[in-house]
Amino acid sequence: MTVLPDEGLSLAAEFPDATLEQWQHLVAGVLHKSGKEVPVAEAEDALSTALEDGLRTRPLYTARDHAPDPGLPGFAPFVRGGRPEGNTAGGWDVRQQHTVADSGAVLGDLENGVTSLWLGVGDAGIPVAALDRALEGVYLDLAPVVLDAGAETGPAARRLLALYEERGVAADAARGNLGADPLGHQARTGQPYDFAPVAELARLCADRYPGLRALTVDALPYHEAGGSAAQELGCSLATAVACLRELTAAGLSVEQACAQLEFRYAATADQFLTVAKLRAARRLFARVAEACGAPQAGAQLQHAVTSPVMMTRRDPWVNMLRTTVATLAAGVGGADAVTVLPFDQALGLPDAFARRIARNTSTILIEESHLGRVIDPAGGSWYVERLTDELAHAAWEFFQEIERAGGQGAALRSGLVRDRLAGTWSARSARLAKRREPVTGVSEFPHLDEKPVVRAPAPVPPSGGLPRVRRDEAYEALRARSDAHLAATGARPRVYLAALGPAAAHTARLTFAANLFQAGGIEPVTQGTFEESGAREACLCSSDPLYQEQAETTAQELRAAGAEQVFLAGRPGPYAGVDTYVFAGCDAVAVLSATLDRMGVS
Repeated sequence: MTVLPDEGLSLAAEFPDATLEQWQHLVAGVLHKSGKEVPVAEAEDALSTALEDGLRTRPLYTARDHAPDPGLPGFAPFVRGGRPEGNTAGGWDVRQQHTVADSGAVLGDLENGVTSLWLGVGDAGIPVAALDRALEGVYLDLAPVVLDAGAETGPAARRLLALYEERGVAADAARGNLGADPLGHQARTGQPYDFAPVAELARLCADRYPGLRALTVDALPYHEAGGSAAQELGCSLATAVACLRELTAAGLSVEQACAQLEFRYAATADQFLTVAKLRAARRLFARVAEACGAPQAGAQLQHAVTSPVMMTRRDPWVNMLRTTVATLAAGVGGADAVTVLPFDQALGLPDAFARRIARNTSTILIEESHLGRVIDPAGGSWYVERLTDELAHAAWEFFQEIERAGGQGAALRSGLVRDRLAGTWSARSARLAKRREPVTGVSEFPHLDEKPVVRAPAPVPPSGGLPRVRRDEAYEALRARSDAHLAATGARPRVYLAALGPAAAHTARLTFAANLFQAGGIEPVTQGTFEESGAREACLCSSDPLYQEQAETTAQELRAAGAEQVFLAGRPGPYAGVDTYVFAGCDAVAVLSATLDRMGVS
């Protein structure tokens, strides 16, 4: 191969450098053509997107968007990863969750790509006495086990340690986590906790089981209660600080106490926010460890779980896509272990196919997409670095608020955490209701004739503390009303869509209206006349010019034909005979709920 000499050739040498100001002028020009008059200096802000926690993402990031030096992988502040090699040694730990004592399912997962087990034990999972049955045939010196036992953490931990001894597993070969999470249990159940037994487990692990950790700092209770990314991080950091205080008071050094913690976070389909969240989490805990005088002990061990909040019960197959994006984000963000929840997780116990798809999601990203071959793939991105920094600051502010309230335990007891999370979820619920945050298959492009996916009931999770929310819950309630009506009467509630003019004039709004009504379980009828439709309500669909010509007349005709309510798909206008307007940004949940009420759908 001939190597050509470097002659300093620049392909763009004849073109002047573009400036940010030139780009802003172009943006302002495009906005002007769309009917928005925006000063040039504010053009970039007009295209920004508001996030939770007061953050905004801008349309363009450049070298002027400074962020603190993230350091090197494996070194404080650990933004780029807790280990120098990252996940390049074979990808992340593929961790599958099990809540029933089915050793066949457990072994099937381990034989087909799963590398560690996350076991729900106790009232909401595998009975402590059945733990050995669930792990029958498992090589415990090869497969790390992570427990999640809530109030039964002590008995479950002792049973697991006894299994190690009974099966001849050397103390230094045991791997995993005993799962003690007293503050997480308090968040889930509202019950007080006693930290003394947890400290004993931590001391035992530190002295005898170097590969076992005793505590999990679980941020899922706060995510599942509707918290934002910054609130999830702030609560996890406050929990970690509370654990460090208790462990060091029990005699462990700061280094030993830090080594007993594993952190669990939610990974969502908002891929960049998830990447930034995991990177910010490592930076925040590194700051805590530095303040405690042990900066090199601040490397987080992170377990990412695909978000239960984003999982839908309708059209659950779409969950495969959501979990794929979330898993990619967790891998890019540097998670050490990733649990992909099966697509049917919201419906009950996952079947073998769902578990297979879940574990293969990680396998494809690791083995075929080679995602683990690059350390911190997002590092150096101006957008990701800036978002990481802004999210870390927002989380630190919430952490400080919790600390001023007396720490995580006190903030849970006083209701501070509940109130803050409820406020965030209320604002998000409004966006979901208005379909500003679309949920594919639920609020957008629903399928009324889909065949239900039925699963065996799953163990009932602990309750009594923070609520558990889902993005689909408001629409699920509407769809459930429609299903009950179908079962009782043999037909769904219907609405007649009256298309005015040619297809080019009415198709866009007719499609919009059909999607909106189906999101509430209301069947749209587009063929025949209103009298033939079997509907009691109708919706006009066309363009604004045709509305001006025909809306009032058509509304009167529909009234004469027996329509009890007339909608118009479009912005409100002075049209006599029209009762309600449906448009992009309207409160779809309120409109649909009122419609079902009028139709007598209970």
